[in-house]
Order: sequence, then C-alpha cells, then structure tokens
Amino acid sequence: MTEVKAYYAGGCFWGVEHLFQSKSGVLSAVSGYMGGPVNNPTYQEVCTGMTGHLEVVEITYDPEQASFEELTKFFFEIHDPTQANGQGPDIGPQYLSAVFFNSEEEKDTTTALVDQLKENGYDVVTKLLPVETFWKAEDYHQDYYVKKNQQPYCHVYQKKF
Repeated sequence: MTEVKAYYAGGCFWGVEHLFQSKSGVLSAVSGYMGGPVNNPTYQEVCTGMTGHLEVVEITYDPEQASFEELTKFFFEIHDPTQANGQGPDIGPQYLSAVFFNSEEEKDTTTALVDQLKENGYDVVTKLLPVETFWKAEDYHQDYYVKKNQQPYCHVYQKKF
C-alpha cells in the first residue's frame, strides 16, 4: 500500500485532526506545526504568534482510497477559508488557513478548488505554501477530542462544492 502525506492548516489543529480521522482513506492525522524558521517549536512558542508557524495537521492517506483533491475539498468544507485572522474564536497568525503543497500538481489542484469556491461566492483567503519541516505537536495535543470525549467547537462539515 502506498502512503502519501498532505498538510493542512485550518485554525486550531484539534478540530481539523478530529474530522480528518473519520475521513475514508485517511490512515492517520497528526497535529503539529509548519511554516516558521524556529526548529522544534513548542505550543507555548507558537501561541505567541511570533514563530511564524501555523497549527497544521499532517494527513497520511492511501491515494487508492482518497485523492489529494478529495481531501482538499474536505478541508475547505470543515473550516471557514474566508476568515483572514484565524478560525472562529481562535485569532492569531498561528490559526490562519493554508494548504502546504508537496508538488506543482498539488498546488494546481488547490488553486483550481480555490477558483471554484470563488466562483461560488466565497472570498477565500487560504494561503498556498510549499511544504516545510513538519514538527509534531506535544502528545497532549494528539487525539485531543477523543481524549476529552468532546466535539470540535469551531470546525463543522459544511458542503461547499
């Protein structure tokens, strides 16, 4: 079986991770950080908004069960890609919306999806950024909602395509 990784930032990583874990074809969803120059950042450092990192979820998936396009559509449908300053009540640069691409094909796929959303009236502010080093978040962030037996407070599925 082939495994491929995709990286999404859509606000607090707890909700993004939680919803992706239930998506068909997803083998794992891991909370972490990407996008800043600081090596091995901590949650406390990222929360200052000064490290340049976003809260990101690393999705490992089987491309025979789910395509990058399907996963990216799902990403756009589980958060608000029009909110420029964070996600829901979580405000700050670490909570911005972004798709980190591994290839020009992934970048083009994401651009086409953003164009579709814009045609449908969404003022998308999601950033498209090249993949950088992924830093896994602390253990207490992994499977947060499962551990707490709760549901995400600012991530909910809403069909947009």
